Amino acid sequence: MANRVVWFDVPVEDLSRAMVFYSDVLDISVEEAHGVAVLEHSGNDVAGCLFKSEDEKPSDSGVLLYFNVSGRLDEAIKAAEQCGGTVLKAKEQIGAHGYRAIVLDSEGNRVALHSE
Repeated sequence: MANRVVWFDVPVEDLSRAMVFYSDVLDISVEEAHGVAVLEHSGNDVAGCLFKSEDEKPSDSGVLLYFNVSGRLDEAIKAAEQCGGTVLKAKEQIGAHGYRAIVLDSEGNRVALHSE
């Protein structure tokens, strides 16, 4: 079965600042192209970008994106705080699905950091 989610757009206020946040927190490259910043992906990975718009703004409510931080949840939480993020919900176990922490990114978007 194909992934149900195929792409996501994350609205930001400051593209450069958001690129640093997501690069450091997710430990990936984030490359600017055509006015957006695309998060590193390959193959059939779900992909997405950061973008700045006058019409769409960051939000701390609504859809909650879970980002896989591949066994480095504690490091990712620390990086989030160092890059201007705020921990809303500390690391917690989510049953058999691993662990998560919920943070505000550097732009004010609520996201979850997830690891097995």
